[in-house]
Amino acid sequence: MAKQPVAYGGQAVIEGVMFGGKHSTVTAIRRKDRSIEYFSLPKKSYKGWYAKARKIPFLRGIFGIIEASANGSKHLNFAAERYDVEPGEEEYTPQESSKLVEILGIAVVGVLSFFFGKLLFTVVPALLEEYLFRTFPLSFVIHNLIEGGIKIILLLIYLFAISRTPIIKRLFQYHGAEHKVINAFEAGKDLTVANVQAASRLHYRCGSSFIIFSVLVGVAIYSFFEWDSTWERIWIRILLIPVVLGVSYEVLQLTNKVRDIQGLQWLGYPGLWLQYLTTSEPTDDQVEVSIASFNKMRQMEMEYDADNTFVI
Repeated sequence: MAKQPVAYGGQAVIEGVMFGGKHSTVTAIRRKDRSIEYFSLPKKSYKGWYAKARKIPFLRGIFGIIEASANGSKHLNFAAERYDVEPGEEEYTPQESSKLVEILGIAVVGVLSFFFGKLLFTVVPALLEEYLFRTFPLSFVIHNLIEGGIKIILLLIYLFAISRTPIIKRLFQYHGAEHKVINAFEAGKDLTVANVQAASRLHYRCGSSFIIFSVLVGVAIYSFFEWDSTWERIWIRILLIPVVLGVSYEVLQLTNKVRDIQGLQWLGYPGLWLQYLTTSEPTDDQVEVSIASFNKMRQMEMEYDADNTFVI
C-alpha cells in the first residue's frame, strides 16, 4: 500500500516562517545581517491512551490545537529573541526549563483564547444582539444568525485593524510566503523564488479558515439550543465551545479533501476569503526565508531513521 503524502503545515513568526512535518518542526528567520538562522525541534511521539484519543474524530482537533500552541510557543519565542539581535552574538539555545516554557505557552494561548474567543466573540455579540434585536418578534434561530453576523463583522474589523500595524503587516506577508511555498510544493514545482511567488497565497488548510468555520459551525450548533435569558444564552455558548472547535476542525479537513472536486470546492471559500485579510503578498526576501525553512524541515524529515532517532 502506498504511503499517504504528508500534509505539511506551518505558521508565520516574527521575520520568519515555521514549518512542521511528521517528525520535526523548523523555523527560519532573517537576521539583521541578512543571514538566515534556524531553530528545530523533533516532534513528540505519543503512546497509550493519549495516542489513541488524539486520533478520534471531533476530539483530534482539540488535541491538535493544544499541541500546536505548545510547540508554536517555542518557535515564537526563538523568533522574538533572535530576529533583532546584533550580528556575532552567540548561537541560540532554548531555555533548560523547556517544560515551564511549554506550560506558559499553553497558558498564554489559553488566556488569549478566553478573552478573545469567549469574551469578545461570545459575550459581546450575544449582548449586542440582545440589545439591538430583543424587541423584534424573531425566532431564536434568526437571533443566532444575527449573532453570527455580528461575530463575523467584529472579526473582520479586528483583523483589519491589526493588519495596519507594521509588525503584523510583515507577519501577514510571511504568512503569505508560507502558503505560497506549500502550494508550490503540492503542485510539484521546484521551490525557486520565481515559482513560489507565482503560487497562490491562499490555502484550504489555513488556521484562518478554521476561525471562520468555528463561527459558522457555532451558528448551526447553537440553533439546536433555546435559551430563556441572556446569561443562559452565554453559558450555553461557553459550554459548547469544545464541541464547536471539534466539529470545525472536521469541517476544515473535509473542505481540504474536496477542494479538487468540481462543485464542492466552494465549501472552503469562506476560509479562503478571510485569508485575503490574514495574508499579504510577500517580498522575494521573505519567500527566500520561507523556502529555506521548508527545505531544512524536509531535510530533517529525510534524516529521520526507522528507529525514530535523528541521524546527525
